[in-house]
Amino acid sequence: MPRNMSFFMTQDQIKDRSKDVTRRFGWWFAKSGDVYNAVEKSQGLGKGGKIKRLCQIEVVSAWPEPLNAITPDDVRREGFPNWTPEQFIEMLVKHYKIDASKECNRIEFRYL
Repeated sequence: MPRNMSFFMTQDQIKDRSKDVTRRFGWWFAKSGDVYNAVEKSQGLGKGGKIKRLCQIEVVSAWPEPLNAITPDDVRREGFPNWTPEQFIEMLVKHYKIDASKECNRIEFRYL
C-alpha cells in the first residue's frame, strides 16, 4: 500500500489538478516511479479522525534545491499561478518558520 503524502495547505490545488510540483523539507527518499496517496492531512487528526485520500500520484523526478531558487514557472506548477516567487517563499517561511535559503526537496509528480 502506498505511503501517504499530506497536501493540507494545497488540497484545493490537488483537487483541481493545478499542482504537479511540491517542495518538502524532507522526503529525501522520494524517487522517480514512487507512488503515494495524496491526502488532506495525515497527522494530528484527533481521536477517531480518518485520513481523507484525494488521489494517487507518481513521482516523476526529485532533487534538492534551496527554497529561494524557485522559479515563476514552478510557483505556477505549485498551484499559485498569480503569485510571485517572493510571495510563495514568504508563505512557506512564515508557515514553517524557516530561512528562505533552506534546502528543500523539489518533487515533480503526475496524477494516476
